[in-house]
Amino acid sequence: MTEFLLTAEPSRKAYRIAVGCLFFLMGICFATWASRIPTIQQTFHLTDSNLGLILLAIPTGSLLSLLFSGWLVTRFGSKRIVINAVLLYGILLVALGSAPTVPLLVAGLVLFGMAGNTANIAVNTQAVGVEAKYERNIMASFHGLWSLAGFTAAAIGTFMIGREIIPFYHFVYILGFMLAGIALSFQYLLPDEDKKKEKVPFFAMPDRPLFMLGVIAFCSMICEGAMFDWSGIYFQKVVHADEGLIGAGYTAFMCTMATGRFIADWIISRLGFQRTVRFSGLLIAAGLGIAVAFPTVISSIIGFLLVGFGVSSIVPLVYSEAGKTKKLSPGLALAVVSSIGFFGFLAGPPLIGIVAGISSLRVSFIIIAAMGISVALIVNKFKQTQQ
Repeated sequence: MTEFLLTAEPSRKAYRIAVGCLFFLMGICFATWASRIPTIQQTFHLTDSNLGLILLAIPTGSLLSLLFSGWLVTRFGSKRIVINAVLLYGILLVALGSAPTVPLLVAGLVLFGMAGNTANIAVNTQAVGVEAKYERNIMASFHGLWSLAGFTAAAIGTFMIGREIIPFYHFVYILGFMLAGIALSFQYLLPDEDKKKEKVPFFAMPDRPLFMLGVIAFCSMICEGAMFDWSGIYFQKVVHADEGLIGAGYTAFMCTMATGRFIADWIISRLGFQRTVRFSGLLIAAGLGIAVAFPTVISSIIGFLLVGFGVSSIVPLVYSEAGKTKKLSPGLALAVVSSIGFFGFLAGPPLIGIVAGISSLRVSFIIIAAMGISVALIVNKFKQTQQ
């Protein structure tokens, strides 16, 4: 620890700790907002449908930021952008807690989504640089810290709600924590390279390997988005779980997704990118297949545990692979892959609803299982493009 604080030239471990700290801060910021959504709903007397529409503001902002985030990181450097974006992320969190009207809340959520996704591109660009210093995969462990922050924020949120602390003060405390984390981390982030006076495109068309990585992310994020929004409903309407067990599937999924991210780097060092991603896709398909074929509480929990493990490593490994491309800067490459993948995150939940309305919820989960099989098939094609 003394070396970390006193060394003039930060070690690769110092860089890793600093970047990991930012991943944790971003995770705790987003999950803090999510933990107080029920309070916000009560404050503004929102119906479930109105709340659903309002919450679309965050992905809308994230989508808008994809138009320029890669350009910002490439033009001004990931260190400068990530510090400013994470700082703005925390400030906007406090603004959400003090929004006096629904229109201002929606505007704040759009900006919140924009700041969060810009920070995401920048911090992943930093992570790609740190990974290069280690000369091995460590990307998934960074994403594991984001997931760990989600559990931490959920626990803090439960405490705040129990003490009847209003969101504004809750969010101010979190901002204070974020400011301390930023202050400790910023000097140990990777320095930005000198930027040449060359024109940087706002967006770049992906070549075939990069496009295929985006499609892999798309398929995985369809599964992830579906699990976030529909796992509880599946347990309620298909599994017919008791009220106290309705959230068991989601909890199982989240636990193995977080755990999987901490062991994914170890797995890929032994299996390689292709086999790890292929195995992950098959785990998704197998897990959902079990939950659909045997819709009981125990079997569905087992299935969702497998899905969590499957989803955990795909996006971090895809980001890591995209950052190694020589044809685009890491910031632009990540923005391209994120853009394609993000549409999967948006498409998954409504796709489930549409298919469920036409047929049944079990049939819609079969389609999501097919996305896991698609991941396994596409990664084989991706390997061929690398040969």
